[in-house]
Amino acid sequence: MSPIEQLGQWVKESDNIVFFGGAGVSTESGIPDFRSVDGLYHQEYDYPPETILSHTFYMQNTPEFYRFYRNKMLCLDAKPNAAHKKLAELEAAGKLKAVITQNIDGLHQAAGSKAVFELHGSVHRNYCQTCGKLFDASYILKSEGCPHCDSCGGSVKPDVVLYEEGLDDETVRQAIYYISNAKLLIVGGTSLAVYPAAGLVDYYRGDRLALINRSTTSLDQRSSLRIEGKIGEVLSGIIL
Repeated sequence: MSPIEQLGQWVKESDNIVFFGGAGVSTESGIPDFRSVDGLYHQEYDYPPETILSHTFYMQNTPEFYRFYRNKMLCLDAKPNAAHKKLAELEAAGKLKAVITQNIDGLHQAAGSKAVFELHGSVHRNYCQTCGKLFDASYILKSEGCPHCDSCGGSVKPDVVLYEEGLDDETVRQAIYYISNAKLLIVGGTSLAVYPAAGLVDYYRGDRLALINRSTTSLDQRSSLRIEGKIGEVLSGIIL
């Protein structure tokens, strides 16, 4: 039995699956992976992306933050790929209980997934830091310089977790709950290098941990099944 066939068998046998994913889930939709060979971290800017996407930089160099953010983070034309669609299909079939994602692109919801926990927030939620009014991503994209609230004039900030900022407590609590209770945990499209998000996988106590990634991860030795390849291609091979 091939690794993909083995994964398919586990999926058929389980009605309590949790998926934990990272940037690799969205690369097949044309959204760059920060840490891949051709990702954002290997391109040249005045500052490294991890510096620009920090709380300190946002506070001290807000116009430059938004210049980078609009150019590189708002991929609003991206569409869900085979991985997003298969996960939504598994949820609709009653098998997948939660998607826990490090991505901020909203593609899981666009594919139809309902139980999505976004560890790092979403580009589709933006809020006025003065009055709390909410704005969509297109408002940020169409604005110039630092976006301001059209009601009170306050600064509008994306609801994304920047470096130096903490994760949302309730989102983390839900993620831990679903991971710790899962029968089958599928980890895909992530190198498990970003903490504290990657550390949440340690709460899994089951014996069916499947890893799908194009490179090695820190969990390779612990995994029950490891598949090297594009996650969309792997998941689309699962027949319910």
